[in-house]
Amino acid sequence: MALPSAQLRRDARIEKRRRRIADAALALFARGGFTVTSVDDIVTRARVSKSAFYEFFESKEHCFRELLDQEGGALIRDVLANAATGHDHHERLRLGITRFVRSCFERSDVARLLIVESVGLSEGVEAVRHQLQARFADAVAEEVRHAMTHDAFYADKDPAVFGRAVVGAVSDAVGYYLTHPGVDADSLAASLCVIFAP
Repeated sequence: MALPSAQLRRDARIEKRRRRIADAALALFARGGFTVTSVDDIVTRARVSKSAFYEFFESKEHCFRELLDQEGGALIRDVLANAATGHDHHERLRLGITRFVRSCFERSDVARLLIVESVGLSEGVEAVRHQLQARFADAVAEEVRHAMTHDAFYADKDPAVFGRAVVGAVSDAVGYYLTHPGVDADSLAASLCVIFAP
């Protein structure tokens, strides 16, 4: 049964308001950090009332957690989808690392949430961050597991440790160069690929 057009318009307005709040929060969290950003700052930038904010989010932390889950989740899904197009483990690893680095440079606001602002923020935020990182690490570990039997480079690697090492190193390198400009995404990705997917 189709929804009446009035209901569809109302739903669209609600979603548009929620998106404005989320976009404002993302920009402010990325620019000033979680601690400095207030709910007042978010609603002022989004041009909505404080009550509108609380229609969608229980607290500033809840808003941050939802943004991390949605935006960080979209970034990781994109990375994994791109990596899956590779024809062998080397290419899949290179594509995954390269897509992660490029996505972080292209969406530096999301990268700051995922790599910088979420670290140690709270138990709930940490759980989301670890879940997102685990998806990337597990995909890397799976490639290493398959490569161990026929690729000398990976033969002596512990897949789980290697997966976490890739995520940690790539995240740390991206975090550093996002705050200390001087390298472009492609050269950083190429350098990381030489280390992890030669």
